[in-house]
Amino acid sequence: MQEKTQAIIRDDIDRVRAYARLFDVTMPEVGPDGSVKGLPAPYPREVAGVVRDGHRLTELARLAAETGIPVQNPILGRNSAAETMKQSRDMYAIAEQLGIKLFHFVHSEATRHIDPLDGAELIEQSRGKGGITPQGEREFVQLGGGAVHPLRINATGDTPHLSILNAFIAGFDGTDIGPVIHVHFGGRGIHDYKTKVKNGFKALEICAENNIYVQIESHKHLNNIGGTDGSGLAGCLLAEGLAVLAGLPPELGALQMNVAGINLLADLAAIRAFRRVMGSEALIVVPETFQSPPPDLIAEQGHFARMAMAARLGGANFYRPKAAESVGIPTGESMGHAIWATQNIFENMAPITINDPAIDRREEIILSEAMAVLAATLGLKSLPAPEDITADFWRRFEPEELIAKIVAAGKQGILDAPRAGGWDLKRAVKTHRDRDGIRRYVPGYGPALIDPGYLDFSREEVSVPPVPPVTEKAKVVLATVGADAHVVGINQIREAFQQAGFEVIYMRGMNLPETVAEVVAESKAQVVGVSNLLGLGVTLFPRLDQRLKELGLRDKVLVIAGGRIAEKEEDHAELEAKIKTEGPGFIGVDAFFGPGTDPQEPVAWVREHLQELKEVDSNE
Repeated sequence: MQEKTQAIIRDDIDRVRAYARLFDVTMPEVGPDGSVKGLPAPYPREVAGVVRDGHRLTELARLAAETGIPVQNPILGRNSAAETMKQSRDMYAIAEQLGIKLFHFVHSEATRHIDPLDGAELIEQSRGKGGITPQGEREFVQLGGGAVHPLRINATGDTPHLSILNAFIAGFDGTDIGPVIHVHFGGRGIHDYKTKVKNGFKALEICAENNIYVQIESHKHLNNIGGTDGSGLAGCLLAEGLAVLAGLPPELGALQMNVAGINLLADLAAIRAFRRVMGSEALIVVPETFQSPPPDLIAEQGHFARMAMAARLGGANFYRPKAAESVGIPTGESMGHAIWATQNIFENMAPITINDPAIDRREEIILSEAMAVLAATLGLKSLPAPEDITADFWRRFEPEELIAKIVAAGKQGILDAPRAGGWDLKRAVKTHRDRDGIRRYVPGYGPALIDPGYLDFSREEVSVPPVPPVTEKAKVVLATVGADAHVVGINQIREAFQQAGFEVIYMRGMNLPETVAEVVAESKAQVVGVSNLLGLGVTLFPRLDQRLKELGLRDKVLVIAGGRIAEKEEDHAELEAKIKTEGPGFIGVDAFFGPGTDPQEPVAWVREHLQELKEVDSNE
């Protein structure tokens, strides 16, 4: 029993021990005779008086299919178990009033992204933000978490198999993994693409052997970095192929996808394309982020209502209500209001099916690209038909063979997105969201090794600005600091500075503040910009300030910062007001640009203040 799980623990015991040490939790151990101790029995298993099992979520998914009303999958997790439970009770109270069960996504601490053995220092410098701690996961279940509303944790990153082991010990029914798109394309973790895909496969094996429910992959995370629906679907199918080889049954699997709420017919076409070809039983639909919803919790629900309608009409099994998108982690009260608003939409819409030739055309376009990406990735001589993508289709490959093909496709630019975060991915594609709300390739900038005849190109006049020459003398260093994998915003800032003629040294995600300062010194940059969306800026930005002072550079360098001021909704307004009244000096920076900033604002600010810096230098 649990042979694969035990083998994974034995093979990776140094990392298991590092995880236990860093997060102060008891993990399985390997005895002198090679036997594994401390591994709980597979689900179904009673924890804290409740039988936990991934099939609890299967039952909810099937209830949604039967009633036509998606089960809500709210995201809410605080740093401690007590705080998570306090906020969750407010959210659960609304669910109980409505008479519904939730699929509660307990957001975990951002350090989950990082290998506990190779990235110990980065983990230690970034504790306590982004969600619940590994110890908190265990305590939350003991406090009653999951007793009524089944739980999932997010386990993406360098070592998802370790995060899943912890959640499995705690008693979480489900998890997510994202071995093809979510982890590396989103810039999560410190390792290379191959290591992350291999560890993602280990995680799938653990889930399969222990009856853990899995969100296998996410079209959302490619879509958020400018990827197309067809490419996102292909990545999800490749992840499903890994799940088949890991032995995960379809009823324990789900795929996640974005809907934009801009073009209802396009959203329905994307949902139908997924449904037609996916092997997993359930579909989790999520509202597209990065659309700058109104910074008002009531008006925000009008913004997200568009996406909820698409999920309901498309027949999603699960839907993620959104609250406090602009200010970080919501309170249970605000998430409860989002749940109420979403359920009101679900229960008061006519159960109709929309048939339109535009839906059919768009569905075929998405499937055409997805099949072309699959064929190029897998080295097939001809395109498979959607009906060919069955479990037997994937069983022709050995796990190592499929992993190697996926990794090669990322490095060759077959799997590609404009703002992909992984440092070893080839990036050449360019996309454009047309006025009909559909993201298409810019002509001449499709993915590598794919016949353009299978791709969808923009119908509009799209000008691709040439790579501008460097005309400014000042160099700019940009990086996210701490265990933060959010790179969309800082990518936009990078592009703005490059278009303005600056040379940009882009360090991407997950850096120590001291490392950033060292790069500033080595490169002789005059501007450094750092970002953290987890609320760690108050701690991490002053460390950059301090290290620059130690290097004798602070008065020679402009320091700008971005991200969320605080991770929690209730703390956001207080710190925002403090910056407005006192300036950003208390966080060690010269200027702060939060979410929703026009990328041209920091460029204009830097140009103005570089002149002041030059004047100071000339007077010395």
